[in-house]
Amino acid sequence: MTRTEIASHRGGAFLWPENSLLAFRQVLALPAEQLEIDVHLSADDAVVVMHDATLDRMTDATGPLRAQPLAALRRLRVKGTGGEAPPTLAEAVALTSRAGRILRLEVKADAEGRPYPGIVPACLAVLDAAAMRGRCVAMSFQPSTVAAFAAAGGLRRRALLLEARSWRGMGVPGALALARGCGAEEIGLPVEELDAVAVAGIREAGLGIGAWGVNHAATIRRAIGLGLDTITTDDPPLALALRGR
Repeated sequence: MTRTEIASHRGGAFLWPENSLLAFRQVLALPAEQLEIDVHLSADDAVVVMHDATLDRMTDATGPLRAQPLAALRRLRVKGTGGEAPPTLAEAVALTSRAGRILRLEVKADAEGRPYPGIVPACLAVLDAAAMRGRCVAMSFQPSTVAAFAAAGGLRRRALLLEARSWRGMGVPGALALARGCGAEEIGLPVEELDAVAVAGIREAGLGIGAWGVNHAATIRRAIGLGLDTITTDDPPLALALRGR
């Protein structure tokens, strides 16, 4: 059976401020194999780590992240970190590289749900500067973004993420067709949407399978029992304990 790798969701969001350098330093001291982060582009096209397209929830500022240049973003503070600024992708990559881990990189869309022009080459430039392209799993909900990564090549894996509503509408055959069409090598789903039949269908097609929202003992045990490639969890210590280190 596949040994399920553990990815720390946003750096372990149950335990530390999500997508922060504080979280990354803490979680990379644990033996979880992957660090999962989210990125957007600033006004001057710097790649910045944050889940939301807006600054309101996680910083002491408001409004779209995209409206601010990197210099302005560096003056902001991520809530709960004691004064740290939002990380750049380069900072997250450097920490992941030094820890010898895999970076699980979700490339987000802008506040209107549109892919950022140029975000894929911007991410690849950062990865290549640290010789980390081959240790990165690139993910997106946007098939065009996954296709851009596929065209570039050299990544550890490319993953297409699907929301529950889309997955239920298309089922395994539709999901496989969409994944193949954009060059994805893995499909990622909310853990509640997966069962043995779905996992078998995806595996038979030669694709990997991962899940997010794997945050409590019951879902962690279930996901590991399904033999998923990766589980993305807000509680990495619990997942490590239940899997066995």
